[in-house]
Amino acid sequence: MPNVLIVDDEREVCTFFLHLLEGKGYRVKLGSNGKDFLTFIQQYSFDLALIDVKLPDTNGLELLKQLKAVQPSCKAIIMTGYSTVKTAVEAIKYGASDYIEKPFDDIDELEKTIEELLDNNVHASQHDMYKLAEALGFIVGTNKEMNDLIKLAYKVAKKNVNVLIEGETGTGKEVLARFIHQASMRHDQPFIGINCGALSETLLESELFGHEKGAFTGALKEKKGIFEIANRGTLFLDEIGEASLVTQVKLLRVLETGEYLRVGGETVRKTNARIIAASHVNLSQAVKEKTFREDLLYRLDVVKLTIPPLRKRIEDLPVLIEHFLKKLNCALTFSDDAILQMKQYPWPGNVRELFNVVKRAVALAEGETTVITPDYLPEKIKTETSIISVPSDETKDKKEMDLPSYLTNWTNYILSLWEESERRLDLQRVLDAVKDLETEIGRFFVRKTLKETLGDKKEAAERLNITVRQLRYLLKEKGTAAKE
Repeated sequence: MPNVLIVDDEREVCTFFLHLLEGKGYRVKLGSNGKDFLTFIQQYSFDLALIDVKLPDTNGLELLKQLKAVQPSCKAIIMTGYSTVKTAVEAIKYGASDYIEKPFDDIDELEKTIEELLDNNVHASQHDMYKLAEALGFIVGTNKEMNDLIKLAYKVAKKNVNVLIEGETGTGKEVLARFIHQASMRHDQPFIGINCGALSETLLESELFGHEKGAFTGALKEKKGIFEIANRGTLFLDEIGEASLVTQVKLLRVLETGEYLRVGGETVRKTNARIIAASHVNLSQAVKEKTFREDLLYRLDVVKLTIPPLRKRIEDLPVLIEHFLKKLNCALTFSDDAILQMKQYPWPGNVRELFNVVKRAVALAEGETTVITPDYLPEKIKTETSIISVPSDETKDKKEMDLPSYLTNWTNYILSLWEESERRLDLQRVLDAVKDLETEIGRFFVRKTLKETLGDKKEAAERLNITVRQLRYLLKEKGTAAKE
């Protein structure tokens, strides 16, 4: 029989949960402050804790941290009002399983959330999450930041809150927006997207709010706006930072009241569309530069999701390539050399650019070969690719580079970047090259010492004053190193 802890200073809330959960056969303890909470978690073991964000003597985030330290296996739900939703989202990052908003309008959904957590259906839910993401083309891979992102997106999808997605061009902001829509309670309603930077101020207002006949030159008949079309669905405002200040004022009114006027109209209309906005620029910086309204940002940024650029999740590149090959219904594969070279390219166009490169390579290689080699890659990848990598297991059929040659190539590469002045330089490439230098130098010394010890890793580690685990890691034997 599950044990549940309720911590809320509102007596009505505690009474509600007591009747609801005891009626299902759960054992329930009630607390109204941080002192009660500490007493209970020291005396009892709980399966689930529901904690209010605002308490008389503390806040829910502090209690959540203490709960996870004392009873890490206990699941937690944060209870919040609309004004503290951002705090609740932070709680999820600290380990909360979910959050619920007061007042509890949908009791059935509340019961379902609690039952799923207590019945340990979390893994089944996560399986559905990854399956939906893959079906929509949002490839998560193994990168921790991406996995944390999709879990947070999946949880907030079912909440009726606005979401702001930030990320560089080509990272997949619209695909993530579609994922949120499909994972939400609105999945059977329209998903309408519009690029705020692609239309003039007049046309954008007309697209957003609609217009009456004769409202402006060319308005030959009345037209519904996407706020009207997306009512009860999801409205995706891409590149929201490009909207004019006049349009921003009108957007703010809709977000505050749910009301708007068609261009040239006098009738007040209402909408229940959920807003997901996206921008490739930092809107907080745009506020400082007076190009974006702070009050509008506050309304949009209830939950902010930031998609990392491809260069920050480069370990997922093979997974992305495999996905694109399936999408293109192609039986070709990329050689290890090609993937190695692609991993060293900075990908300014991110996942979108990668897809175009894969599509181009497939078009050139089909009918000629079954394996796509570096020869089929665009010249920019081959010329901008670092030449400093040391042959590894992926290229062990080639002659291994010696240390002096490696250092010469590395130095020449850095000097070439230093001397280039005609184009912009991505400093991150230089910093990554320095990290590569440190790692590869370590591998050279490990390989040299292993030859001297006839492959005895323990003796080699002792000579190098490192652990065997560190030695294996430098040799990229990560699976074995983890067991050491």
